[in-house]
Amino acid sequence: MCGIAGILSLAPDRPIEAGELATLAEPLAHRGPDDEGRYVDPQRRCGLAFRRLAIIDLAGGRQPLANEDETAWVVFNGEIYNFPALRRELEARGHRFRTHSDTETIVHLYEEHGAGCLERLHGMFALALWDARRGTLLLARDRFGKKPLTYVTHAGRLYFASEAKALLALPGLPRELDPRSLHRYLLFQYVPAPHSIFRGFRQLPPGYRVTWTAGRPAAAAPEPYYRLAPAPFRGTYADARAQLGPLLTAAVEKRLIADVPLGAFLSGGIDSSIVVGLMRRLGVAPLRTFTIGFPDARYDETAYARQVARHFASEHHEHIVTPAAREVLDTLAYHFDEPLADSSAIPTYYVSRYTRQSVTVALTGDGGDEAFGGYDRYRAARIAARADALPRFLRALLAGAAGLLPHHRPRTWTNRAYRFLRGLAGTPAERYRAWVQIFAPETLAALYRPAVAAALAPREPLDWFAELYDGAPGNAAERAARADYASYLPYDLLTKVDRASMACSLECRCPFLDHVLVEFALSLPTAWRVDARGGKRILKDWARDLLPPDVLTRGKMGFGVPVGAWFRGELADLLRGTVLAPDGLCARMFDAARLRAFTEAHISGRSNHEHPLWSLLMLERWFRRWRPTTPWD
Repeated sequence: MCGIAGILSLAPDRPIEAGELATLAEPLAHRGPDDEGRYVDPQRRCGLAFRRLAIIDLAGGRQPLANEDETAWVVFNGEIYNFPALRRELEARGHRFRTHSDTETIVHLYEEHGAGCLERLHGMFALALWDARRGTLLLARDRFGKKPLTYVTHAGRLYFASEAKALLALPGLPRELDPRSLHRYLLFQYVPAPHSIFRGFRQLPPGYRVTWTAGRPAAAAPEPYYRLAPAPFRGTYADARAQLGPLLTAAVEKRLIADVPLGAFLSGGIDSSIVVGLMRRLGVAPLRTFTIGFPDARYDETAYARQVARHFASEHHEHIVTPAAREVLDTLAYHFDEPLADSSAIPTYYVSRYTRQSVTVALTGDGGDEAFGGYDRYRAARIAARADALPRFLRALLAGAAGLLPHHRPRTWTNRAYRFLRGLAGTPAERYRAWVQIFAPETLAALYRPAVAAALAPREPLDWFAELYDGAPGNAAERAARADYASYLPYDLLTKVDRASMACSLECRCPFLDHVLVEFALSLPTAWRVDARGGKRILKDWARDLLPPDVLTRGKMGFGVPVGAWFRGELADLLRGTVLAPDGLCARMFDAARLRAFTEAHISGRSNHEHPLWSLLMLERWFRRWRPTTPWD
């Protein structure tokens, strides 16, 4: 795992200087504390910078790394899990390797297949490959967006890096807030690619590549090299169950390749427990597991994690998170240089910091819910689809009646029923968006100052999400999962894990995001994954011989944080002092009286605005750290 960056000259009078690469690389030291490297093309058309977290081939895997005649150079962040097989194939075709790293397979594979080499790579990656003969620079991200890549053009140059903070370190590069991306963030708690919170910056979307040519001011448009479109499974349920075990085992086994100690995050849920169980079956020793808990029992899973740890005789470690987590808010604001409002970034950061004291690599259960239908909202989508047969007026009546339910306390059945019924009046896409959004569009419209509202395209993010949902194949649950793969998974969950873990110089690997396993899971009939009792039917069925019974039958808790209660207690003053500050970003954006009323309604317990208020708190901390200019300064 590493940090990458670089510069490409787009004009003849803009040659690359080595010192500029050092400036780019320094802010990425947390992603690669073990080593650094730089390459400048002899004609000074391109420069590549690298920070290394040494995982494979500790002695020889330094980057930037070239092919035999040094006409192709690569910097690469991630892991290629099928590199041993690729290496054997390439050596048989006459390629000579200098190292034992996975990185070197990329340049040789590029020699054989050009940009088509990406389809052959199994793993997680963001990479930049300079072809000196053609004078081209290829940028690419992995299929599901596990590794990030941001770029910007300015004054005859292309600049790119793993994180925007590297680009922001360059003197003279504009640091302007994009109001439309601010609106996207407030709706969904993240800024989706290709957009960025910084005007002019771009995030390369997952499964995309783009090629730039030195000396030319513009690139071809980014293009997808991967689309998630598996063919329907043709066998029986028994056939699928029989195939699932080997696919899961292979996904875990491939992610055990490392020359450093590794362990696993263990929540006590189905997915992380399966990963730990397969690590035990595969002979990992010592088997180290790491868990985060909370004093609030509604959010605490440590008892289940301990049970799984005892079952598999792991070397278990756990840590409890309290409202003292305020101490890490500025750390998170620094590392999430694109603002992110997922409050579970707090425990993710803590478990990463705690885990890094013992190991350098951790396997996780991320991706299991999307692949096997684990979210309650998938089942809710199927049920709500049946209600669409009701007359619109009756659905509107049910939606209006939802307000009669007590719904201000999260994780209660009345709160869930309220959210379900409120969505019945809209289209399926609007309903699903309402279940995953942070601010309701009408709430934002009421809060925005007129000058702010005038700078926005308020429908654009809503239309973007509707297109993701309506453009997906299958029934309501299938469309919900496909929408998550194109939105929530890469821009929230995977961004959170990447930034929080890399802040601690820890590499996280996700077996449930093996694309072969994902394609298999999504090829199965919906009922084999999501049925009337809940999600993960076939996964639980397969895991009966692996996991303790209590883990299989427990309800889903999720990796949440009790910020709503914190805002009514220990963090109330922090919330007021940050969100209502007269010199803050919120003061520039929102009507002061309405924002104060919105905030106090939550603190008093009259309403539950925990997620919107957390998004504003983190936005303000982000704004104080990065200080972009705004149209309202």
